[in-house]
Amino acid sequence: MDISVEQIKALREQTGAGILACKEALRKTRGNLDEAVALLRAQGLVIVAKKATRETKDGVVESYIHSGSRVGALIEMNCETDFVARTEEFRALAHSLAMQVAAMQPLYINREEIPSGENVNPEEACLLEQPFIKDSSKTVRDLINEIVAKVGENIRVRRFERYSLGE
Repeated sequence: MDISVEQIKALREQTGAGILACKEALRKTRGNLDEAVALLRAQGLVIVAKKATRETKDGVVESYIHSGSRVGALIEMNCETDFVARTEEFRALAHSLAMQVAAMQPLYINREEIPSGENVNPEEACLLEQPFIKDSSKTVRDLINEIVAKVGENIRVRRFERYSLGE
């Protein structure tokens, strides 16, 4: 089956994967765009797992102040290099997660931080387990994994803080 340039371009725009990876995924799925996206996401998870142990020394501190200036959040996001820290994808991710912290009030980054014996719902209390506020079909962890697959570096939320007047 011949794969058109338009199909490759559409898949690349959706996933951020390389041209050859897009072409191969479309070839394997006989041109089915949805199946190709799923295939690339599955491959992306393999990439994410390989990068998870790499050290993250660079990054940004991002802030979000809600309109009315009554609620705000700071988040420290780390990656492997300053090159990725300066990319639009990484900075947009950091800003979106600062907004997530302000809106959803997580207590912990992940399940491992929950003290033993504390009875909390991880989907509410853990930032990485929460549904992403801009697209509830994916979790914050899924969103980070997509960016890891796209930029090719490990990304980690190091810490966050939420501020609200009167609290």
